[in-house]
Amino acid sequence: MTTTAMPPGFWGVAVDVFFTGTAHGAREAASSDEQLAARLRSVQRQRAMDAAEEAELILQLAGRRPAALEPDGPGARRPGWTAEVDGAEISEFFLAELSAVLNLGRGTAAVRLRRALTWSEKLPRTFALATGQLDERRAQVLADVLEHTPAAIAGQVEAALLGEARELSVARLEKRATEELLRLDAAAAEERREAAAKNADVRVYPSPTDGRSTLAADLPTDEAVECHDLLDQLARMLKADGDQRPIGALRAHVLSMLIRRPADSGLPAVAANVTITADLHALAGASSAPGEVNGLPITAAHLRELLTRVGALGLTTPEGGTLTYALTGPAGQLLATITPAELARLARRGCPNHPDATKCECAVLGPPPATSAYSPTERQRSFVVTRDRRCRFPNCGQRVGWTDLDHVTAHACGGPTDCTNLCCLCRSHHRLKTFAPGWQYRLDRNGTLHVTTPSGVTRITRPPGQRPPDSRPPDTPTRQSGPPPGAPPPADDPPPF
Repeated sequence: MTTTAMPPGFWGVAVDVFFTGTAHGAREAASSDEQLAARLRSVQRQRAMDAAEEAELILQLAGRRPAALEPDGPGARRPGWTAEVDGAEISEFFLAELSAVLNLGRGTAAVRLRRALTWSEKLPRTFALATGQLDERRAQVLADVLEHTPAAIAGQVEAALLGEARELSVARLEKRATEELLRLDAAAAEERREAAAKNADVRVYPSPTDGRSTLAADLPTDEAVECHDLLDQLARMLKADGDQRPIGALRAHVLSMLIRRPADSGLPAVAANVTITADLHALAGASSAPGEVNGLPITAAHLRELLTRVGALGLTTPEGGTLTYALTGPAGQLLATITPAELARLARRGCPNHPDATKCECAVLGPPPATSAYSPTERQRSFVVTRDRRCRFPNCGQRVGWTDLDHVTAHACGGPTDCTNLCCLCRSHHRLKTFAPGWQYRLDRNGTLHVTTPSGVTRITRPPGQRPPDSRPPDTPTRQSGPPPGAPPPADDPPPF
């Protein structure tokens, strides 16, 4: 054992640091089974205490973001749309800040906020026990079941179950809480069911297996059971006809066919909008790494090489669709976008100054030029959408078809309509960038976006496929987002922006 005496720190005290064993209090081979079990229980208690402390901190930060400070700009939320802390409505922009601080998605941040509010306002005894006596998972279950319940009813359910909560399994605790809730407040339960029906949706989740995803629909229980039974019957018919695939795979196949091929339902034919991004190396089977057109600028020689490779692959524009080539640099940054017709035309024309030179370094293609207009040009839109693909706010995955092209520095504040000042933001985060005070945004020339919250946390998002650059100073100044506190919202950039 060694002891290191530290000099007085910030709090004016001397700290002795003891090192015993290896890093992190290494695993001791001599520990008994009882000691290991005791440590595991200690970790679980600490996790509950951390969850309770996190909830307290979330509520404190939320209390400093009242909705009263928000401007009444276009699209402003009506009073009562957001939760309250200590009687004051929370800012609609708080969830975005919380998601950035925790480095989590907005949905997960919303769950953390709702849990904190429910514990604090409706389940105070559960909140107290979450400091170590009741584990986090069971406290979470009670919050989930009683989130939309009046505080008086939630208190009765809590009082009935809290004494035995630790002895019940998580599933059994959830069932008991639901039963108590229905017994005490059946009418409110029906209201919650109707509210859930209004919020129902169909969502796509990534599967653990590459190239697969899960399609999930939130349906009334009777409808969900009926749908599953129908899929099972049709799948078993295929099985009886000799299809050797597992029954689960057949059910998934039947569901896909029913949705994509309405058959004789009488519905008009529809076409799905699917964007496929692939690199030429992978298409040719040469590698699984992203392809790149090395060098900047893009020369006529690069275009001729690309045209040759495209011709060898036999790529054609799909019927009713579009085909666009994205040319990337050594670090994966987008250099240019071009259609097949434009590619062929530029390859034929070549460089006007060196038409016969195979090693010409003159640029013949690059990002679209800036425009003096407020609205981006179609070429700018194509470039930015191809570069960003999704909403660029940290931890937001909204697909590009549901996003706006936003000026990072507002057009009214001198921001150019140029690809180096445009990025894709979903409507919610576009409104945040435009109206929320205290946020800072910076967009590098290669498309890297820096977002800083009012609480000083900075998150960085890069366009998909772009690798982190080497350490270099920022090439653009920090841009302040949103109006200063008390200032009216900008008049030139109203929704839909």
